[in-house]
Amino acid sequence: MEIVTVSPKFQIVIPRTIRKALGLKPGQKVHVIPYEGRIELVPVESIRQRRGFLKGIDTNVERDSD
Repeated sequence: MEIVTVSPKFQIVIPRTIRKALGLKPGQKVHVIPYEGRIELVPVESIRQRRGFLKGIDTNVERDSD
């Protein structure tokens, strides 16, 4: 777990290990989400980057009969 300090301008630096693990680049956008007393940062990805992420998912769903 990494610890960061909030600057007087309310800025933080994302630690290098986290940036590398998530593949964050300078200028990349992230969603900032308050959730149950904490802050979550979720990288924004374009539709093109997300293409194929559901490949191989099982689409067979049992349905109720009419």
